Amino acid sequence: MAGGAAEQRRLAAVVEGWLGRTVLVVGDAMLDEWRFADSDRLCREAPAPVLTLRRRISAAGGAANTAVNVAALGGRAVLVAPVGADVAGDELHDCLDRAGVWDRTVAQHGRPTPVKRRMLAGNQILLREDSGDADDALDDDGVTRLLTALDCATEELRAAGGEAPTLVVCDYGLGALPAAVRAWLVTNRERYATVALDAHDLADWRGLAPTVVTPSFAEATRLLARAGGARPAPHAGLHLDHPDGDRADGPSELTVGVSPGGAGAHHAAHRPGPTNPTGEPSAGEGRVAMTGDGLTVTGTGVTVNATAGEGVDRAVLAESRLAELRAHTGADVVAVTLDTDGAVVGGADGEPRRSHSTPVPASHAVGAGDAYLAAMTLALAADAPLPTAAQLAQLAATITVSDTGTCVCRRDDLLVALDAPVERAGHRALVDTDGLAAVIAEHRRAGRSVVFTNGCFDVLHRGHVRYLEQARALGDLLVVAVNSDGSVRRLKGPDRPVNPVEDRIALLTALACVDHVVVFEEDSPTELIEAVRPDVYVKGGDYPPEMVPEAPLVRRLGGQVRTLGYVPDRSTSAIIDRIRAHGHEPQEDTSLTPEPS
Repeated sequence: MAGGAAEQRRLAAVVEGWLGRTVLVVGDAMLDEWRFADSDRLCREAPAPVLTLRRRISAAGGAANTAVNVAALGGRAVLVAPVGADVAGDELHDCLDRAGVWDRTVAQHGRPTPVKRRMLAGNQILLREDSGDADDALDDDGVTRLLTALDCATEELRAAGGEAPTLVVCDYGLGALPAAVRAWLVTNRERYATVALDAHDLADWRGLAPTVVTPSFAEATRLLARAGGARPAPHAGLHLDHPDGDRADGPSELTVGVSPGGAGAHHAAHRPGPTNPTGEPSAGEGRVAMTGDGLTVTGTGVTVNATAGEGVDRAVLAESRLAELRAHTGADVVAVTLDTDGAVVGGADGEPRRSHSTPVPASHAVGAGDAYLAAMTLALAADAPLPTAAQLAQLAATITVSDTGTCVCRRDDLLVALDAPVERAGHRALVDTDGLAAVIAEHRRAGRSVVFTNGCFDVLHRGHVRYLEQARALGDLLVVAVNSDGSVRRLKGPDRPVNPVEDRIALLTALACVDHVVVFEEDSPTELIEAVRPDVYVKGGDYPPEMVPEAPLVRRLGGQVRTLGYVPDRSTSAIIDRIRAHGHEPQEDTSLTPEPS
C-alpha cells in the first residue's frame, strides 16, 4: 500500500508539473453535436422510431477537442486550424472560448466546418451524420493564411515562454493539413521541442520525426501494410502476409492471423470472440466494411483481423511490431491504442508497456483518444519518464468515459483519481470585480461550465435556496452577482435593503451550491456578464427566457438563458410585508404590576 501511495504521489507531481505548459495544436477541428431524443412509437411510413428532441449539446471535436483537453488538464492550449465561416464554426468558437483555448483558427469562406451529428434515444446512438470531408480542400489563399497563423503562433509562444513550444498534430484526413502544410511542419520541425502526431495515415508524415505517435491498431496495421513490412514477426505463430501482385498498382492488403499450420489455425475462423472496434479509416477511403462478427475491418484494401490466432490478442501483435512502427514513423515513442483493451507503448529501450482500460458503451468513449493524446503530450513535454506518461495518458482516457458525450479529462478529476489534494482555482467564495475574470479563466482552463445569476437576495428564504440549487445543477459552478446596497435602494426603494450587503454575502457564501459571489454597483449586471461570458444565465420568474433583458447579450456571447420558477408564496417582499403587519398588531401587556399593599 505504501508503494502504491508513493507511486500516486509521483504521478500527481507530474500533473502539477505540467500546469501552465503551452501546447500548440494544429489539424482537423470539427464540431461534435449530440441530440438526445425520446421515442415510444414507430412511424406509419416505415419501421423507424419517431423521435422527440429533448436536448442538444455541442462540443469541440477532433483537434479542437485535443486542445480543450490540454486546457482542461491544466495546460495552455493554442489551436490553429481552418474553420468554416458558418453556424457550426460559430458554435465551435464558443466551445473553444468556454474551455479557455486560445483560438487562432483561420476562417475559411465557402469551406464548411466539419460536423459529426449524433442522434440518440435512451443513450443509444441511432445514427450519425457527418459533413465535411477531404474533398473540401483548402484553396491557395487558405493555405497561405493557415501557414501565417502557424508561424505567428509559434513565434509568439517561443517569445512568451523563452523556449521551443510543444506541438500536437491531429490529421484525420479532412483536408486541414494538405501537402504544403505538412511540408512546412516537417521543414520547421526544429522550432518545436516535443511533437505529438495523431494521424489516420501516418505514411503522409515521413520526415517529421515526432516525439510520440498514437495510432489506433487499424492505423498502425495500415502503415505496416503500406510500408511492405512482410517479414515474420518476432512472436512465434504470427505472420503478416501481402497478396501477390505489385502493391504499387493499388492498395495493399494485410491479413493478420495465425501462421499457416500454426497452433489454432484450424479453429481461428470459427472461434467466437469479443467485439473489438478497430478504429475508423481515413476520410475518403472508398471501401470500408466490417464483418458480422466484428473482428475484421477493411478500408482501402487493408484488412485487419483482430484475432491473431489461438490465445493471441491485438496487444501481443502490437508489441511484436513496435520497433518497426518506430522505424517507419521516426518517432521516439509509439503508443498503439486498443480502445477497450487499453494501449501498448514502446520507446527507444525496446521495452513494451501495456496499459488497460475498462470496457464502456461506444457512446461513452467518443474523444477518449483526444484525452489520451493530450495527457501523453503534456507528460512527455514535462520530461516525465515514458512509463509515467503512459500511465497518466491511460488514466486520463479511462476516467473520461463515465457518460455519453465527447470526452474531456479535467485536471482536478485526474488528481482525485490519484488521491491527490486538489487546490481548486479561486477557492475563495467572495471575489471582487477585478479578480473575477482571472478566477473564471482558471475554471475555463479546467474545462468547467459556468452558470451565472444575479439579484438582491435581501432576505434569504426557501425560494432563494431552491432557485440557487436548480441553477447550480445546470453547470459545473455557480457565480452569484449581488446588488450593492446603493443599487438595491435605487431598484427597490429607500427602505431597502433590509440586510446590508455584508450579511447577504455571508449567507450566500455559506450555501454549498454557490461557488463564487461578487458584488456589483450598477443597476444591471451587463458588464459582469461580458466579463464572465456564462455558459448559462439564469433568472427567476415564470416568464419565457426571451423576456429577460440580458438575453440578447448572453446569446451573442454564446450562452444559454434559463428561467426558473419561484416557490409559491415565497418572496422577499411577502416576507417583509408579513413582518411589518405583525409589527402593527396589538400586543398583550405582560408586564408585572405591583400588588396592593
